[in-house]
Amino acid sequence: MKKEISLLLLSWYQDNKRLLPWRDKKDPYFVWVSEIMLQQTRTAAVIPYYKRFIQNIPDISTLANVPLDELLKLWEGLGYYNRAKNLKKAAQMIMKDYCGIFPSTYEEILKLPGIGEYTASAIASICFNEATPVIDGNVLRIVSRLTEDERCVDEPATKKSIRHELEQIMPLMTGDFNEAFMELGEVICIPKGIPKCEICPLNSVCKAYVHHSWDKFPIKEDKKKKKELFNTVFLFHFQEKYAIRKRDEGHLLSSLWEFPNVEGELNLNAVKKWLKAQKISYFSVIEGITNKHVFTHQIWYMKAYYVELNRIIDSLCWATLGEIEGIYAIPSAFKPFLDDIKNKG
Repeated sequence: MKKEISLLLLSWYQDNKRLLPWRDKKDPYFVWVSEIMLQQTRTAAVIPYYKRFIQNIPDISTLANVPLDELLKLWEGLGYYNRAKNLKKAAQMIMKDYCGIFPSTYEEILKLPGIGEYTASAIASICFNEATPVIDGNVLRIVSRLTEDERCVDEPATKKSIRHELEQIMPLMTGDFNEAFMELGEVICIPKGIPKCEICPLNSVCKAYVHHSWDKFPIKEDKKKKKELFNTVFLFHFQEKYAIRKRDEGHLLSSLWEFPNVEGELNLNAVKKWLKAQKISYFSVIEGITNKHVFTHQIWYMKAYYVELNRIIDSLCWATLGEIEGIYAIPSAFKPFLDDIKNKG
């Protein structure tokens, strides 16, 4: 790979980098939180969450001691909630094993829960000037287009090879080099749609630009079909309160709160039979909305029913709409049902 890539990239970055709140200081805590939030999430969407998070949890010590429900509520809407749980676990590890001081080397950072090679490289290079390249979708896409690399970017061997190639051209400004690659991939050499090749600082050394072949790269594995699941959701109501429950550990969205539900797509008659079998006493049952929610590996199809009860179900948690919105972290999959309750208000 040509060394002039570094000069071209750094020059462009200095003139065009966005002003992002975590870039104000090279504080490893701020960079860490931002990088975890930016996984699977667009920068524009992350900014308000990041600002609110730092305002409420300004340092490692606070993060280590924050109640999990409070942490998940702050994370509500960002998705991939294990990211938040691992943040807390890592903060506790830093307090215990590093006396509250964020570790300063790639190898030590990599030991923290929830931190992989990409995040460890980002923090180590940006905050501690360690020469360790970041390898993510943006970098793989850019490099594969620059060199018209026909290897599959999903293969570990390809990622390892590209990492080695970038190590050979990495300048002294390691953090800026990595951030420039990430920036270029987000705003110029974009993953969807037509890249802005005419204004790309690397077009003079890009084979895909010369040969008009950008749409052929990167080469990826065929996506597997997502598993489809069907659930029936119960919006139990009694005296201005609605029933919610915490999802079990070890399952998708664990520790978050949901409206009670069962597997299967039940029609109205089947719902009434189920309620009778469970000995749930009710005034009325009315069909509610349906919702489809797409996860990385699953698709949930959910049908809701409003159930007006004669008495509460002791095994469930009961809360007003205000309490649900203000206290309990409800994942996006169940938000349409909450919104529908509010609209019917």
